[in-house]
Amino acid sequence: MSVEPLLIATRSGGKLRELRELFRGTGIAVVDLAEAGIAESVEEDDLENADTFEENALAKARYFAHRAKRAVIADDSGLEVDALGGQPGVRSKRWSGRPDLSGLALDEANNAKLLDALRGTANRTARYVCVAAFVDGSMELTRRGTSSGVIIDRPRGRGGFGYDPYFLSDELGETFAEASVEEKERVSHRGRAFRALIAALPARR
Repeated sequence: MSVEPLLIATRSGGKLRELRELFRGTGIAVVDLAEAGIAESVEEDDLENADTFEENALAKARYFAHRAKRAVIADDSGLEVDALGGQPGVRSKRWSGRPDLSGLALDEANNAKLLDALRGTANRTARYVCVAAFVDGSMELTRRGTSSGVIIDRPRGRGGFGYDPYFLSDELGETFAEASVEEKERVSHRGRAFRALIAALPARR
């Protein structure tokens, strides 16, 4: 008997591209919210209101698992900047305080606030953090991944999303926006978290 595909609980086009690539070749089928016919709801805006990536990832996965009555994968991720005491952290997507913006416009507003907050600061060390979660009604799993780097003053590259053009990866020697999908996946916080989660999933064949 075939197993129902995992539902990817995100409406971010950037995350979807990366997650589809991560699951390619694993033998685990995935579908996104649009493909599953899950219409966007205002309730989704309040899912990520906890103080940890783990709590937020699980809240999102639980919500969509209940709503779709199927197994779900979700994540919460963000940028932690040492000079800012770990900010923006779990508030990374909403850090600019601009709920009226989305997509590229929101990314630009968040990056503008980041650069303004770091103006004149010598310490630019930072890390991306991701917690990936799996919920299927009978079990819950989470796995964490991190990737270190520094924040630069000028954007480099046209790929990625979010803070990627300003995040110079320690391991790659280039920004996440300059890296290919494959390069970024190899060292990224999301790649590491989801590879660990995939390895821990119960057999789905």
